[in-house]
Amino acid sequence: MTTATARWQEWANFALGLWLAVSPWVAGYADHLAPTANASFLGLALALGSHFQASRDEGSAWLHLAAGIWLVAAPFLLGFDALTVATATSISVGGFVAVLAASAVSMDKQDLH
Repeated sequence: MTTATARWQEWANFALGLWLAVSPWVAGYADHLAPTANASFLGLALALGSHFQASRDEGSAWLHLAAGIWLVAAPFLLGFDALTVATATSISVGGFVAVLAASAVSMDKQDLH
């Protein structure tokens, strides 16, 4: 993967992670434990992981793909799917993270050929 593309994808994931980490308080679902803990933990992990990976010019696409898939499934697995805003936030951020990661994996495979 080219460095410019890798950095763009990592910084996009960094921004998504930050949004996810603060979303319970900004979007008003902080009084619900499961979605708040999930968003805070994964948001900080995404932001920190993306920052360090972008700084080192290394990709972490497979980890981001797993995080994205988890975020899409989390509302249903953790039982907060009735909370519309929390569910929409988790699914939308997870979808974006997964698409960015799939793109990075695809670019990595192309660079190997």
